[in-house]
Amino acid sequence: MDLQKIQDEALLLPKEERAQLVQRLVLSLESPSKEELRSDWLLEARRRAEELDSGSVQAVSGEDVMRKARDLIK
Repeated sequence: MDLQKIQDEALLLPKEERAQLVQRLVLSLESPSKEELRSDWLLEARRRAEELDSGSVQAVSGEDVMRKARDLIK
């Protein structure tokens, strides 16, 4: 199916369905690729490691984080 045919078919949809299609298409453009996500997380991990190594932040144990999270939702 070519692009023109897809466009023609989409324009025949009811307004609500066209809106759903538009939203889904826009979201597909805004979503980062798996490689972009991987790269972003790698940069974030490096940044955090540098902060720990330099002493600009203090590590918090997983147990402390979970305890604080549980206290917040009580």
